[in-house]
Order: sequence, then structure tokens, then C-alpha cells
Amino acid sequence: MAGKKAIQRQFNRSSMTYDSHAGVQRTMADQLMKSLLAYTNKGATNEPNILEIGCGTGALTQMVVNEWLSATVTSLDIASEMIKAAEQRFLSANHSAGSVNRVSDRISFIHADIEQWAADAPSSSYDLIVSNACFQWLSAPRETLGHLRRLLRSGGMLIFATFGPDTFREMHCSFHEAYRAWGMEPQRHGLSFLTPLEWKLALEESGYASVNYERTIQVEKYASAREFLHSVKAMGANASEAVPLTGLSLRRLFTSMYKEYEEKFSLPDGVAATYDLLIIQAAASC
Repeated sequence: MAGKKAIQRQFNRSSMTYDSHAGVQRTMADQLMKSLLAYTNKGATNEPNILEIGCGTGALTQMVVNEWLSATVTSLDIASEMIKAAEQRFLSANHSAGSVNRVSDRISFIHADIEQWAADAPSSSYDLIVSNACFQWLSAPRETLGHLRRLLRSGGMLIFATFGPDTFREMHCSFHEAYRAWGMEPQRHGLSFLTPLEWKLALEESGYASVNYERTIQVEKYASAREFLHSVKAMGANASEAVPLTGLSLRRLFTSMYKEYEEKFSLPDGVAATYDLLIIQAAASC
């Protein structure tokens, strides 16, 4: 797992390019909203206190605020530049609508690491905790899930979208073959993702009830393997568990990886990239 300082740097650098490359994350946000609406239609409070984790540039934040006109929303992100982008989104959208004061009174943005912040936040503070494309970055997911359970009020709900283990399977396969071709022990480039059952077990061990998940496999097309990696980097998601290589070894590795990728995973006019999308719901027992 990349260190927190590295994650901050990655997302601070990508704050201006994130939205133009985040089509899959927007799909996840749409799916997440369907789960949120299904939850609230079951009799949840009409004036929820909502915590959003990893707000990024504020796309999901805006959906939530627009849907729950009486909600109080606290949105956190580890990257200060992402917070600025989210605040600017609301200033631009709501100024034109003449509702800046009304919206600003019920939403607050906090620059914080959720894993540290949640440990000290007041118990039973939120009716709903939501997060999109963030939980894969948690360094201690089980401990953090426990903190979030404490923050939920009785009957509250944690609903989040994250990536499953088949995400970027083409890239991982191509790197594996490239390492083998150069007589090196394969290493994993990118994050390792928990399976749905691993998330379910972690949530149940943390005191949640009625844990459910939905899983969708989505295949995107990119012009080339190089373009795919460029897009991933532009979203700030270029962390790697591999020991860094330099110089000729690194160039040879990537040249071999691109060749493997484009030979094995080609599509008409491009290459495939798999995204394994998980929507997970867990209730705080009454």
C-alpha cells in the first residue's frame, strides 16, 4: 500500500485532470446513488446527517446534496486540492442557481485522513456514511470499519463503492509475463483489492449487520496500453506494490508489458481494461 503522503501527492497533482478520466468512477457514483435511494425509501430519516469519505472533486457530494434537500453533509478528503475542486464545484453550480447560502449552511468540507479522523470523531453522529472509489486506499480497513461503525447511529447505514480483485486483470497478467520474459520474479503493479467475501467478513467482525453487496464487471476500451496507464495516472491511481526499478530495466519491463498487453487484450481500435465494481451495504444494528 502506498504511504499516505504519496497518496496525497498523487491526488493533489491529479485534481485538475481527474474528472476528464473518471468515467468509471461516475458509473460507480450512479450505482451508489441507486443503493442510497433504495435505503432511504425504506423509511430512513428525511433529514439525515451524512458523512462522505473521499469526496474527490465533489461529484457524488453534489448528487447527495441535490437528492436530500434537508440533509447535513460532511465531506472529507485526504487531498487538499481535491477539497478545493469540490468547493469550487459547489460555488459554480449554486451561485448560478442563486442558492449559495442555503447549500453552504448544510455542507462542510474537511481536509483529513479518514483513518485518523474517524478514530477521534464523536460516536453516534451519522445516519448514513457513503464513499465512492476510496476504500481501496485504506491502510487498515478492518480497524477503520470499526471506527465508522461507532460513528453510525442505531439503524444507520454504511454504503460504499470500491474496486474488486479482477480490476486491471489485463495489466497484471501483462506485467507478470513481462517479468518472466526478462528472468525476473513477477511483482504486482497497482493495489491489491479485497474480495466481496473479505469485505463482508471484515464488516461482520466490526459489528455490522445485514451486509450485502452487488458486483459488476465493466470492460473499458483505451487507444493503447500506454494510454490506459496514462489515464490511470491522471486519476491519481498510480500506486504500486512493486519494488521500484530504474533505468534500462524499467524501460525494458514496460516495453515488454505494452507488447504483451496489446497482443493479448486487443479490441478493435484499442485495448481492454477490466474494472471489477463493488457496491457494499452494511447496517448498524438497532
